[in-house]
Amino acid sequence: MFDAASHPYLVPADNSFRYDRASTQPPKSAPSKKLCEKRLQWFIKNLDEVQRRLYAHDKYALLLIFQAMDTAGKDGTIRAVMRGVNPAGCQVFSFKQPSHLELDHDFLWRTTCRLPERGRIGIFNRSYYEEVLVVRVHPEYLKTQKLPIPISPTIWDERYESIRNHELHLAHNGTIILKFWLHVSKDEQRRRLLARLTEPEKHWKFSQQDLQERKLWKRYMAAYEAAVNATSRSWAPWYVIPADDKPFMRMCVAEIITQTLECLHLQYPAVSRAKRQTFAKFRKQLQR
Repeated sequence: MFDAASHPYLVPADNSFRYDRASTQPPKSAPSKKLCEKRLQWFIKNLDEVQRRLYAHDKYALLLIFQAMDTAGKDGTIRAVMRGVNPAGCQVFSFKQPSHLELDHDFLWRTTCRLPERGRIGIFNRSYYEEVLVVRVHPEYLKTQKLPIPISPTIWDERYESIRNHELHLAHNGTIILKFWLHVSKDEQRRRLLARLTEPEKHWKFSQQDLQERKLWKRYMAAYEAAVNATSRSWAPWYVIPADDKPFMRMCVAEIITQTLECLHLQYPAVSRAKRQTFAKFRKQLQR
């Protein structure tokens, strides 16, 4: 039985999480790379089946939020974990620099427009959390957001409160929320950035901006720590997944998603006895 409350990578709702105590490496007891990949395939197969029941049940939606530093593996994890799911039941949205239209609305508007319907899985590759991560590291971005002047000195606490209330509202209305911070080390990021510079097929991934943001590493870690402490709740938990080892990371994400859905005990809709009795007549019609 999956016990989310005791999961080793769950961020507790008591403000006790510290990023520098969170390992970016798998534990010594972790399965081998080959076994991680084998277990991933097993979870993918189960996720395909449980997604069908989610769609037929039509009472819940699943929202997956992925946040991470550059090179941590968000795109690859989404691709690896969701590759067995029916594309008709899954949506993926990426949120980068907001447009002029999006800046004419509150910071939750653009993601609210992309929430999954009941029966479907929605994936946010980055999300409204950018507004308390990137924007907190670069407070000058607030100047472009058309906020009332003067900007509140407690703006980050206000945004955390807005996020908590938003996620609670979604949970009350049947959206299951799982949030993943893929926690990569600075050394591993350096290796992956070097790979982008040396391997031709990865050149397109490299951006000089990544190097500029890397200089602000400690500020980003502090922003992540504050955000996950302020917004990890039972209805919308944060999981900080070690991201230096990709097979282990992907296996962990797949396990959490699959077993969270399994705990809902989703069922295919039952057909009434009276309706079942008419099926014999319909079968005869088709057989003729």
